[in-house]
Amino acid sequence: MNAPSLTRREVGQMAAALVIGFALAPSAIWGEEARLPGSLDKNRSLDSWLRINADGSAVILTGKVELGQGIVTALAQIAAEELDLPLARIEMISGDTARTPNEGYTSGSQSIEYGGTAVRLACAQARELLLECAATKLNVAANLLAVVDGVVGAPDGRRIGYGDLVREIAWHRDVAAQVPVKAPARHAIVGQSIARRDIPAKVTGGAAYVHDIRIDGMLHGRVVRPPQAGARLESVDIASAQSMPGVVTVVRDGSFLGVVAVREEQAVKARESLRQSARWSGGATLPDPMTVHDYLLSLPTQALVISEKKAPVPADAVSIQARYTRPYLAHASIGPSCALAQFSDAKLTVYTHSQGVFPLRRDLAKALKLEENAIRCIHGEGAGCYGHNGADDVALDAALLARAVQGQPVRVQWMRDDEFAWEPYGPAMVMQAKAAVSGGRVVDYTYEVFSNTHSTRPGQTADATNNLLASWYLAEPRRPGPPTNIPQPAGGGDRNAIPLYAFANQRIVNHLITAMPLRVSALRTLGAYANVFAIESFMDELASLARADPVAFRLAHLNDPRARAVIEAAAKRAEWKPGVAGNADHGRGIGFAKYKTLATYVAVVAEIELDRRTGSIRVPKVVVAADAGQIINPNGLKNQLEGGVIQSTSWTLHEAVRFDATRIVSRDWASYPILTIPEAPRVVVELIDRPEEPSLGAGEASSGPTAAAIANAVAHATGARVRDLPLSPDRIKTALG
Repeated sequence: MNAPSLTRREVGQMAAALVIGFALAPSAIWGEEARLPGSLDKNRSLDSWLRINADGSAVILTGKVELGQGIVTALAQIAAEELDLPLARIEMISGDTARTPNEGYTSGSQSIEYGGTAVRLACAQARELLLECAATKLNVAANLLAVVDGVVGAPDGRRIGYGDLVREIAWHRDVAAQVPVKAPARHAIVGQSIARRDIPAKVTGGAAYVHDIRIDGMLHGRVVRPPQAGARLESVDIASAQSMPGVVTVVRDGSFLGVVAVREEQAVKARESLRQSARWSGGATLPDPMTVHDYLLSLPTQALVISEKKAPVPADAVSIQARYTRPYLAHASIGPSCALAQFSDAKLTVYTHSQGVFPLRRDLAKALKLEENAIRCIHGEGAGCYGHNGADDVALDAALLARAVQGQPVRVQWMRDDEFAWEPYGPAMVMQAKAAVSGGRVVDYTYEVFSNTHSTRPGQTADATNNLLASWYLAEPRRPGPPTNIPQPAGGGDRNAIPLYAFANQRIVNHLITAMPLRVSALRTLGAYANVFAIESFMDELASLARADPVAFRLAHLNDPRARAVIEAAAKRAEWKPGVAGNADHGRGIGFAKYKTLATYVAVVAEIELDRRTGSIRVPKVVVAADAGQIINPNGLKNQLEGGVIQSTSWTLHEAVRFDATRIVSRDWASYPILTIPEAPRVVVELIDRPEEPSLGAGEASSGPTAAAIANAVAHATGARVRDLPLSPDRIKTALG
């Protein structure tokens, strides 16, 4: 029979039991045929996760990939800890459809929670098997053996290494859910700030990114995009481009147009020639950018009540309402998307910085009419991402061009205008809040969020639809998959729409807008950034209505002691004093959230400086307090929280996709400015380590609270509330009158 489904909360609770070493029978934890925890359920075989070499070192295989979040280092720490091996003897292989387990996407701050759980249990079982084998060979009870750096020692001094035992063990077996893992008190590697493995090449100019890959005989490709989405290629002067120096071939398949050349600059010049001669027809029109949020509200939606509680509302309750918006946001990756593809012997190999090599393989197979097992996708880091940018799309571009020059590898790097104009954006959103206050407490609360889907990643549909850009322009075009919403409790557009606060009377409604004026998909935090910005801004407005200090007001509505602890820690570190008024130039504000209501608790206090003449805002300092459960790598966790603060500051102060009636007009750094290095705030991080608790996802946790803290600081300084992102100088000056 089918195993019962477990919620992520239940999985976390069960994983906690394993982390602290409870010796429970498998049926007591999982049920007789229940699901395995983390990523193990779909990758049950022990040998899909690790290999012990003849020299006693270990190879760890993971489907989670390095995106600059330090995950490969953290997973290596978990493996080394459970195997009793030094880190130097742990080799990590990640994101390779021919070698690693299929863990779907590296997204949602789930790598430690899911991939880390799997690696921990697999390595714990491997160590147990090695000890059992050593016990047999040494004729000593296993509990009397000790392991130091992969060498098993008996009380009488005899020793035997992992490499001498590996051939005696049958590794192709299911991972056992009940295997005991190390108690946190015994950890020597987990919990330490180990230097990240991905950093040295990045700071020394080494081969750090997929952009740096060079293969003998490699050619270079570029693609010509339409002037607007949906346009059809009517004609183009292929002959002129074909005759240009270095051009190997020009590829046209329907309205897909690209060129392959010997050198990169030759491909760029040929691309421009093709762009100049191409004639297009048709294409989509776009809404008025000045009223785009009203336009979104006019579109049909799929409405779903995701939380509802009812209680009487006192007659003396005073109510307020507000509308908040966020614009379309670009990933704005510093390095444009890049891929390298090679067709050889009817097999396709693609080097890609996709966040999901297995889902990408599925859509590549559909677009190219190949079997999935004829395609190998190998991950290489990209220079900036955190979401669904152009990484998957450029992989199909490279494959289509490589198909035309069989046997020769083709490297395709998008131009800057490709990246800004054609990547899938983070959706524009509208959040409407209404609440009533009586006796200093919120007694009625209604919140509605309106948003497109936050995931149109490849590999999400089993039918003929395809979410790769070029597939829509082929002679036999594919249709994009239908918009869907990630269900609660993680959520998509409604991620973090259900507040952690204890409101007795509340109604939360998610409105999925099915029509997409602009192409959209996953951007770091999905809907959480906008929802936390709106909810936490509104909490400050409600605190003002109740004549309460914002910190005290939040604490009065929280029952979760861990939530209270991070707010108190942030306030203490920031030297928060109730009742301190803002002034004409300075303000401070707070924001809080438990990411996805399932992951890391974060409270942020931001200080702002305001130039009233220009309307410009500077954020000199941000204090962050976070509880991510058991901390694997403290410095790595701080890196993620700091990075989230800085990116959120950029979104909150500067970023918005610009467009006119037909096309995207923000196509470079001048028209899509981001936070500069001198503008970046000093970030102070306070970590609350809870080694007895499961590790929680943290990569996206600080973004929403940062936006709210900045917005609340602006209101504190000016007395004026700005509810539309970004908090641009024009908006600030308008608010100031």
